[in-house]
Amino acid sequence: MARNWAEFWDRPNSVYVGERHLAAHFQVIADELIDALGGRGDLRVLDYGCGEALESGRVAAKAAKLYLCDAAPTLRARLAAKYAGEPRIEVVAPESLDALPEGSVDLVFASSVVQYLDRALLDWFLGAARRLLAADGRLIVTDIIPPDNRIVDDVRALLSFAWRHGFFMAALASLVATFFSDYRRMRAQAGLAAYDDATFVEILRDAGLAGERAPRNRGENPYRRTFVARRAA
Repeated sequence: MARNWAEFWDRPNSVYVGERHLAAHFQVIADELIDALGGRGDLRVLDYGCGEALESGRVAAKAAKLYLCDAAPTLRARLAAKYAGEPRIEVVAPESLDALPEGSVDLVFASSVVQYLDRALLDWFLGAARRLLAADGRLIVTDIIPPDNRIVDDVRALLSFAWRHGFFMAALASLVATFFSDYRRMRAQAGLAAYDDATFVEILRDAGLAGERAPRNRGENPYRRTFVARRAA
């Protein structure tokens, strides 16, 4: 059993139903990142908590620089090897962010990460994001779980996503397996952070960021929330 979420994500786990789910998940993240770039090819991007980052080559082709940051060392090693020939991509550890110059990033994107951070780590991340953001840069955090989140909503989101991406039957089978899964045990042990809108906006403000909830969640679960923030004046 992993001692924390960073260890959990650094090991083989049962979060994804199969290769098709994994591929579809990172396809959506890449699509959302590219959409957030707004057609500008001169932006410098930090993908914080990037995970497997399967389609980062596609994102890097639309950006000036793409930093892939993850707390899992084994994963970082795989990413570094995978993208070794891509000059626009640099794989970094969270602790290495302090070495990047202030104001050197135009977009910080954290997809489905905040729920795995305790409050101290969340505050550190938001502080790092504020320091790194350029004057007109943006922070986008997705998949914020509301306190009234229902398991039925997560199930509905998974099945809808599975139907659209061709792994519906596998997703149905996985719902039974999830009851006995390592993810369920880890979730019971470490928990998931949840925030209402007002609380998360206040947390952003305390970190020196002015933020608001976006009209839709940038991800596969429409019942979760995305927030967009900039450096406060």
